[in-house]
Amino acid sequence: MGKAATPNLNQRAAIASVTMATVLLGLKGYGAVVTGSVAMLASLADTVLDLIASLVTLYGVHIAAQRADEQHRFGHGKAESLAALFQTMLIAASAVAIGVRAAMALAEGTPAASPEAGIVVSLVAGAATVLLLAYQRSVIARTHSLAIGADYLHYQSDLALNAAVIVALLLERFAHFARADAVFGLGIALWLGWGAWSSARHAIDQLMDREWPEAKRRAFLDVASTIPALAGMHDLRTRTSGAHDFAQFHMAFPAETSVGTAHDVMDDVEARLTAAFPDLQLIIHPDPIGHVDPEGALPAAIAERSEI
Repeated sequence: MGKAATPNLNQRAAIASVTMATVLLGLKGYGAVVTGSVAMLASLADTVLDLIASLVTLYGVHIAAQRADEQHRFGHGKAESLAALFQTMLIAASAVAIGVRAAMALAEGTPAASPEAGIVVSLVAGAATVLLLAYQRSVIARTHSLAIGADYLHYQSDLALNAAVIVALLLERFAHFARADAVFGLGIALWLGWGAWSSARHAIDQLMDREWPEAKRRAFLDVASTIPALAGMHDLRTRTSGAHDFAQFHMAFPAETSVGTAHDVMDDVEARLTAAFPDLQLIIHPDPIGHVDPEGALPAAIAERSEI
């Protein structure tokens, strides 16, 4: 996947989210008015927030797609993290409001007015959401966008909401369980709260420049260990910003190596690493052999290969 295609895919996915949220808003608004269901009302509230979040996502991926400039030399990728964090704040607020309303309905024991209409609306909304999720999943697999990932979480919860509404209304209609609607509304609130926390952790990790996950660092070192010139590689640092990965490290050269030769070797190393990690941006610092940085321990994967 080329770097030029990544922002275009993310923006198309964000536009699809905005369009879907608008359609679902109309459907669920009708369902909430007709049924008076707490679970349907919860689903409607979530869709309102989905629409706001999708608009924020669209703006976030648009900013993140901008090229690096004089004020933002590392690009604008963290705009995605900020958009994702804003989304989680909306989800958390929605979870609290829905939980309070569900608790009140649970105490009152008021049944939904027209379960059948709510079931039909939720089935249609669920089918539309499945299509959007399939498209978002394909985009995330290709771009690894954090903002689209947070939006994907929203619509996963929306699908769960639709299923919960259907089950709650079926229980009320056929099992005469008057508080089923409120119970499922409370469950939906808890689900949204957990989703908000999970999404917020990922966004904060990027904003705080957290190191790559261990498996990803190990994969990078495995590729690096196949490049003979990196036998003396050390002080590896990594981070992710939006759809882009960043890595920097030191590599050793004999003291007599000319600047031109070192530059050519580093260009070759960069080409081989970016072939394995297409959206990677590298910073390589040359060191003379024997130089030891106080904080730069030789990665185990490289050391083991160099001893063979």
